[in-house]
Amino acid sequence: MERGSPKRMTAKDRQLAASRRPFNEGVLTTDQGIPVEETDNSLRAGARGPTLLEDFHLREKIMRFDHERVPERVVHARGSGAHGFFKVYEPLDEYTTADFLTDPDAETPVFVRFSTVQGSRGSTDTPRDVRGFATKFYTRQGNFDLVGNNMPVFFIQDGIKFPDLVHALKPEPHHEMPQAASAHDTFWDFVSLQPETMHHVMWLMSDRALPRSFRMMQGFGVHTFRLVNAHGRSTFVKFHWTPSLGTHSLVFDEAQLISGRDPDFNRRDLWEAIDSGQFPSWELGLQLIPQEQAYQFDDIDILDPTKIIPEELVPVTPVGRLTLNRNPSNFFAETEQVAFCVGNVVPGIDFTNDPLMQARLFSYLDTQLTRLGGPNFPQLPINRPIAAVRNHQQDGFHQHETPVGQANYFPNSLGDDLPKPAGAAGFVHFPEAVDGPKERKRSETFADHYTQATLFWNSMSGWEREHIISAYRFELGKVRAMPIRVRVVEHLNRIDHDLAVAVAHGVGVEEPVKSADNHGRSSPALSQANTARDSIISRRVAVLVADGVDAHALAALRDKLTERGAVVELLAPVDGRITTSDGVSMDVDRALPTMASVLYDAVIVPDGAPDLATDGQAVHFAAEAFKHGKTVCAVGSGLALLQRGQIPLPTALADPALIAHDAWSDTFVSELVASLARHRNFDRDVAAIPA
Repeated sequence: MERGSPKRMTAKDRQLAASRRPFNEGVLTTDQGIPVEETDNSLRAGARGPTLLEDFHLREKIMRFDHERVPERVVHARGSGAHGFFKVYEPLDEYTTADFLTDPDAETPVFVRFSTVQGSRGSTDTPRDVRGFATKFYTRQGNFDLVGNNMPVFFIQDGIKFPDLVHALKPEPHHEMPQAASAHDTFWDFVSLQPETMHHVMWLMSDRALPRSFRMMQGFGVHTFRLVNAHGRSTFVKFHWTPSLGTHSLVFDEAQLISGRDPDFNRRDLWEAIDSGQFPSWELGLQLIPQEQAYQFDDIDILDPTKIIPEELVPVTPVGRLTLNRNPSNFFAETEQVAFCVGNVVPGIDFTNDPLMQARLFSYLDTQLTRLGGPNFPQLPINRPIAAVRNHQQDGFHQHETPVGQANYFPNSLGDDLPKPAGAAGFVHFPEAVDGPKERKRSETFADHYTQATLFWNSMSGWEREHIISAYRFELGKVRAMPIRVRVVEHLNRIDHDLAVAVAHGVGVEEPVKSADNHGRSSPALSQANTARDSIISRRVAVLVADGVDAHALAALRDKLTERGAVVELLAPVDGRITTSDGVSMDVDRALPTMASVLYDAVIVPDGAPDLATDGQAVHFAAEAFKHGKTVCAVGSGLALLQRGQIPLPTALADPALIAHDAWSDTFVSELVASLARHRNFDRDVAAIPA
């Protein structure tokens, strides 16, 4: 080699040099890390020639695109999720050995997925439907999945009926309609032939099926679970989530309009709340039933998932708080790939013989195997426990780990018998004594299908009952087979005669003869009229503005509402800027024609913009909000808009959610805040207001 010639690099030299520089940093590459020259044109034999098969970037890019979708969930396909944490208030050692329920210093990471049940991934957020409320606790003992709903009961008592229920509820198979809706023949045919559905259908026809927000929605474990303490003592338990913001709902007309204006209404609401730092939270409450008292309730079998245990019999004990504080980084990787399994429990929590739960223990795991492509789905980051995972399971689709060692079995002498069972330190099933003949038979204690449906109806306020009647009329009005309508009315007559008569009148069915007396019992906790109404955090307020608006009053109003946590937006007839009464140019947030009152919780018409009273869209905006029971406020010249919309002034209508003042004042703000906290005035008589 001549003096001064470059030294030939060895393989080791090249490897060392590559490790010192991020060769592909910020550069588009293939899945193999190969830098891509460009990604707008396929490799061709000449500019107008055929595409060449050797274009590996094209082949990989198209292949990956073709396989982007995994099978959607059969039910709960449309969902929204968020990360957060859970903290227990005080140790619950008396009841359980579950670490996350016994260590008040621990912040247990969680991922929560909310969902609708009926619709496909592409359906809307606001149909009349049950909502899923599934929580994955990443505990130090392994993952615990509390897979529940926003209603404490379910349609059926035995999981063997679940395929029948879902087939009836889904779009009808001959024409694939309707999407995300229960108002059709097959659903009502099924429930009219299965009396056990009557209690849950009452919940479905109530406003619980139209949550204002995932953040304002209760959650329930539905089933009765079992807690087991260190001494092996068993306590039955029902899980309750109670939202800090109260339990609030939409009205049906509002929900339908939202579906057109913003199909992602609930998704967007959750995302924006977390993104703005208004972290939603829920209190976890437990109904605790000692083992020896489990079978002492009249008319209630605690293993029956179509029944609740009224809080008057077993109070809900608050034990901890769940807070969601981080949005997903990628929807598919987290919200879509999260895999909840009812069978994921930790030491200190165990199952019961609820026949619906027993079927779910099989179904959920089986579902994930198909949906996520094999048995290694727990290794996906969103599903991976924070607890160490050690076992002898190997291979299979999408194995992310690299198992080491010669022995993948137990017992073994080649790997020191590791990993080996934990013995008493591991999960030990509660040793419940079980004995009986093999038979396809349901317990006689499951036979009462009407008492609790009546309890629910009796517990409703006047406006809640009106909404339930309207829901039955709408749903049954879509049913073409008259015998189905008749059967449903017959069932309702066994729940409450007045309810049955009201529904019958609306759906063309002959008024039934009274067949049973209402037992008269109620449970106030079941009514949304009794929910928390002391906060305006994240309530959305639309302020209609135009040139000439009073800038000082507008700024003060916005400040006072914002400091209390409300979200205030200025809507003008056109986008851009307006000129205030003192000649200052002010930005508006949105153009009125692009929005709708159904996307807000309140409407304010301030002083100084008289032209709004002649703007048809502004008038309709306020009148529609009034129709939906929302807070409607006007100051000074804004009163003219109310009059144009035929909204009666407070002097003619005693309505705490209708606020009108001649001038801006602190009293006006106080009334506004109190009204917003109440959420809606569903007692408002809107019969005279134009549609």
